[in-house]
Amino acid sequence: MDELPLDQVRTLLAVVDEGSFDAAAAALHVTPSAVSQRIKALEQRTGRVLLMRTKPVRATESGEVVLRFARQLARLERDALAELGLAAERGPARIPVAVNADSLATWFLPALTRVPEERPVCFELYREDESHTTTLLRQGRVMAAVTSSPDPVAGCTVRMLGLARYLAVATPKFAARYLTGSLAEDLSEAPTVVFDRRDELQDTFVRSLTRGRSGAGRIRHMVPASDAFRDAVAAGLGWGLVPEPQAAPLLRTGRLVELAAGRPLDVPLFWQQWKLDSPALSAVAEAVAAVAAEALLPPGRGGGRGAPGARRDSRGAVPEARPVHESP
Repeated sequence: MDELPLDQVRTLLAVVDEGSFDAAAAALHVTPSAVSQRIKALEQRTGRVLLMRTKPVRATESGEVVLRFARQLARLERDALAELGLAAERGPARIPVAVNADSLATWFLPALTRVPEERPVCFELYREDESHTTTLLRQGRVMAAVTSSPDPVAGCTVRMLGLARYLAVATPKFAARYLTGSLAEDLSEAPTVVFDRRDELQDTFVRSLTRGRSGAGRIRHMVPASDAFRDAVAAGLGWGLVPEPQAAPLLRTGRLVELAAGRPLDVPLFWQQWKLDSPALSAVAEAVAAVAAEALLPPGRGGGRGAPGARRDSRGAVPEARPVHESP
């Protein structure tokens, strides 16, 4: 096999995006039989099954490789047409990005407004947990992601954005009721607000206080949205780790109190993107990096405790920071 026929690659992309062979046929203005023949020919050419014939159709692991190539090819084609002045009728560039919930609720949206107006862009945001953001990159469904993983996905570059600081907080009434003795022991019993079932950040924080003897309490209120998570803590449902920008106004007014002053938890955040020479993607990356430099703590200057491998939910996991590099 010397090449991947472009019509077959584009057909694979259409089938996955549209969800079925019939819908892809309508989008491509060909017959369903032609779509089926192209996919079969591509699978024979690669010697691999590329699609799971489910509803909707899903790419296999091998299919994801070809799918990522198809999306990158489409991006390069659009950029080339734009430079030739032939893409105006196609509208603005579409940039799909995966981002964790807390970044989306605090600093990420202002970054999108920094993209120069002379480079029209339509953003398609996916709010997903950390492990899934990298999966979306591998599948080719997004071109970039805010993630806590410093290990680049194949075909991607990675750069560190900074440290997101979290504070352990609760209402004064909650603290007076539940936190009357040893903070470590009280937090291991007190009601807790968590993001979802995979949210281990509160457990990790308590383990840092108890030297690993116990995690957070068993009464756990799951609130899978960043603003609602903060509001649940502010309502007194439990204690939780809230991003500093969200906690600060409530701390100033006294609605919340910090439970362990001087013991914040700092989460390293990274930007991963396709390794493409795309002007639109580069403009987004620079805008994100500029705002992150203003909103996040600089790497190496966080005074809080890290939590390696702790949180793997939509609010971002927390590995130790390592040197930034590219995938092969």
